[in-house]
Amino acid sequence: MLVLTRKKDEAIKIGDDIEIKVIGISGDQVKIGIEAPKHVEIHRKEIYLSIQEENNAASHSSFDLLQALSQQIKK
Repeated sequence: MLVLTRKKDEAIKIGDDIEIKVIGISGDQVKIGIEAPKHVEIHRKEIYLSIQEENNAASHSSFDLLQALSQQIKK
């Protein structure tokens, strides 16, 4: 993990396309702005993990349905 110290209005670059800028600091919260191409998905980590869980649940449901259908066809 790379750890950087930035002040308000300072930024970091990730590659040529992504910039993360410190917009404000208030107490223990830091407000950041992210500029990235439209095709780059940006989510808060808890939202990203929730999406992953939903995708996994959906794929397991689909697999279970396919197995049940396959068993019905064999009968």
